Parts: sequence; C-alpha cells; structure tokens
Amino acid sequence: TAGEVVNTWPQGERRRILYDYGEERFAGRIASRICEAREKRPLETTFELVDIIKSAIPAKNREDGPHPAKRTFQAIRIEVNSELDVIEPTLDSLVGFLRPGGRLSVITFHSLEDRIVKQTFAKFTRGCTCPPDFPVCVCGKKPKGKVVTRKPILPSEEELERNTRSKSAKLRVFEKIES
Repeated sequence: TAGEVVNTWPQGERRRILYDYGEERFAGRIASRICEAREKRPLETTFELVDIIKSAIPAKNREDGPHPAKRTFQAIRIEVNSELDVIEPTLDSLVGFLRPGGRLSVITFHSLEDRIVKQTFAKFTRGCTCPPDFPVCVCGKKPKGKVVTRKPILPSEEELERNTRSKSAKLRVFEKIES
C-alpha cells in the first residue's frame, strides 16, 4: 500500500521509486525528509506527506509548474499498482489478437508509459533479433507490423479547451501486417 511505501520502506528504495517513476529531481531530499518525519511517528494523511514534500523542495522550484507533490504521488501510485510492469506484456498479447490490417491505438498520460509503448511498438517493427554481425538471419522472426504514427498525436487546442485533463495525453497507433 501507499502507507507501507511511505512508512516502512528503506530510504534508498523510496528515493529510487521517486526518481525512476516520478522523475523527481529532489527524490533524495524528499526520501530523507520522509525518514526524518516517520522517526517521530508514522505518516497518516496525504496532507502530512504534502507538507514534507514541500519542505524538501526549494521555494524557487515550487513557484511555477504543477503541484510540488504531483511527481511523488505519481511515483507511489505507479509502484503500488505495478502500472509499468503490465504495459509491454499487454501490448504483446493485444497484437496477437489483431488480424492483418488491424490497428492498436494506445493513449498514454505520462512519459514513462509513452516510452514503453514507443519502444514496444519499435520492437514489433524490427522482427529479426539476430546480432547485427550475423551474415544471415537465423532467428526467423518477422516484423509484426508498422507504426502508423511516427510522432504521437497530441490533443488539439479545441480538445484542450473542452478537456484540460487531456493536456498530457499522447496517442500512438500500430498496424499489424500479414505474417
């Protein structure tokens, strides 16, 4: 649970998830401040955690941009739900269900998800997994399809006006080819 991550995990492990999953520049400072606070007593509310996060981030860096706790809460959510671990296997199985010409469309909402989708789609287009110095292919793997969207499709200005939460959305499309 999120409570376990905050109250029982070692500082180094918490710093790792804040940095890796939240892409938080101040991951070390935040992890350290959480440890200091929980030595007194376990954290019980999100407001307590937000106050700790704010105290760990320099005031200058809190002035602009999103809420200072956004990245930390994102990182904890990703860890607790194992969100990134399911993306590639799910895409792999979904492509298996497509008929030739069928398309798989994926909307991502943060850069970590988008990177995994982009890399997985690229892997599907490569096919052969033999080392580059092999004179001929011995693995026999063929490309599964092609990426339809070289760059992700972003929300239009009209969409952003109607739905401000779509700001971070990116759409990528993959099409299966004859195998």
